[in-house]
Amino acid sequence: MTDIDRTAPVLVRHEVLIAADPAAVWRLHTDIAAWPTWNADITTARLAGPLAEGATFHWHTHGLDIASTVLELVPGARIVWGGPAHGIDGVHVWTFAPVDGGTLVTTEESWAGPPVDADPEGLRAALDASLTAWLGNLRATAER
Repeated sequence: MTDIDRTAPVLVRHEVLIAADPAAVWRLHTDIAAWPTWNADITTARLAGPLAEGATFHWHTHGLDIASTVLELVPGARIVWGGPAHGIDGVHVWTFAPVDGGTLVTTEESWAGPPVDADPEGLRAALDASLTAWLGNLRATAER
């Protein structure tokens, strides 16, 4: 799957304009091991091998240990990852587009599975807050 699950009970989409070069924003965002240095919600992150389709990375956020697999990689423009975590099937799409003034970053994520079915509104709120914070941290770091 190289897109979010548009039938999932939880769908969240956000975008932000970052006043920085698209290549620099891409490098920052795809340096997975460095995530904890600029995103306080992520305590550890490690990628086994090079960033490529099929690669798996492990990260810890909001008390959850997550293993994500890169499903699609268009260098400089788009990365999609996903996988099951604690009963939730998540798919996360990030796009990076050059625009006047910098880079438009768009993120979309879908969540499905028994925990989501049990509390879709609570998990939607949690995901919404997480993605808002992630974009804010990415923007603040890239614009420094």
